[in-house]
Formats: sequence, C-alpha cells, structure tokens
Amino acid sequence: MTRKEKARIMDVEDMARATNRIAHEIVEANKGVKDLVLIGIRRRGVPLAHRIAGAITEFEGRDVPVGTLDITLYRDDLQLIAKQPILRKTELPFGVEDKVVVLIDDVLYTGRTIRAAMDEIMDFGRPKAIRLAVMIDRGHRELPIRADYVGKNVPTSSREIISVKLREQDGDDSVTVEELTP
Repeated sequence: MTRKEKARIMDVEDMARATNRIAHEIVEANKGVKDLVLIGIRRRGVPLAHRIAGAITEFEGRDVPVGTLDITLYRDDLQLIAKQPILRKTELPFGVEDKVVVLIDDVLYTGRTIRAAMDEIMDFGRPKAIRLAVMIDRGHRELPIRADYVGKNVPTSSREIISVKLREQDGDDSVTVEELTP
C-alpha cells in the first residue's frame, strides 16, 4: 500500500492559530495555570506540548511544566508492532499528584494511545484531573475517549491517514489527508 496526498488541511499559520487557541482554552478552563502540567506523548505530542507551553508563558507570564511520555510498554498492541520495540524515555520532571494534567498528542483516532497514556500517568500518581488536547480529531473511536481541546475536527474514512508534520521533527508545519492506495 502506498500513500497519496489527497488534501492539505492545515498550513503553518493554521497550526499556529490552533496552538494559540488551545493554549487559551486550557488556561481559561483551568482558571489560570495553578497546578497545571502539560505532558506530550512521544513523538509529535512533545513539540506540540512545548509550543502550547510557550504560548501560555507568552500571555500568562508564567511557565507551565512540560513532560514527555513514552507509552510503548503500555500499548495493547505491542506484540503486533515490533519484535524489538524502540523504547524512549518518559520524562516527568514534576509530580502528577493533585495536578491538572493535559495530555497532548497530534491525532486522536481510536483512543488506544490515550488509554495507554492514562495508564502510565496513573503509575506516577493520582492527578486531580486528566484532560486531552489534540491537533486533529479524526473520529473512528474504539474507546469512550474524547478530546477536551481540538485544533481541528477532520472526518475521515478508514482508507485515509492524517499526516501531521512539525518543523521540529519534519522540517515543515502542515497537516494533510492521505489516501491509501494498493
């Protein structure tokens, strides 16, 4: 199967606007930044978490702690993805106990990644609340999980893939819909 770009749905300006809007919505819902921590899910959730934290710092004048979560060992499909999965480091330079944790990822699809992330967070302590921010919600949930903050809702078919590119990892900021072709 190959991928063919079907549509470019976000460019650098769209992504910047969505990031800033999400940052404002997080602060508004939390009534400030007290007890707030952001945790990016590896891979693309991490730079998005840093971008959102930067936006919050810019308009609130206070830093928000940012952590990194590697959910590899918490996946329910670990045996299907690789015989030797690549493990990266989870870095939480703060406690999660009694904090409002905002998980950040690029695309929300089945909900399984978020379930795994919540399982891992709970191993570190009991947060006051866990919220979810995503750049794209594409539907097709298999678990009862929803995002609290969404950059863009993009209905897709099962033959389509959402590709989020970030300059920190890909050299470009864009979101495209790609179609799988035989």
